[in-house]
Amino acid sequence: MSGPYRGRPKSRWPKKSREQKSVEDVIKELRQDTSSTVDYRERSLKIHGLICSKCGREFDEKTRHLLTVHHKDGNRQNNPPDGSNWENLCVYCHDDEHSRGRLGDYLKR
Repeated sequence: MSGPYRGRPKSRWPKKSREQKSVEDVIKELRQDTSSTVDYRERSLKIHGLICSKCGREFDEKTRHLLTVHHKDGNRQNNPPDGSNWENLCVYCHDDEHSRGRLGDYLKR
């Protein structure tokens, strides 16, 4: 060994300063994210009804959990108040909608 041990080597990258948030602020942000997700789902179900826009299957209060909100442009952050970026799809049609993109990508190879 050459020379005395001098501890851990210094990092080559400068340390990033982190903005310290209080626990209350973090919880508030998480609640807002959750409430906006629930809010747009409920708004979409109210605007478009309990019907799958692809297969036309009708749902009632007992089976409404089988309806999902699909964002037409693929951006789940794009939630206009008029619901123009949403369509209600049953879980089967929603899976089909997203698997089509994967299949198309696979076939392009």
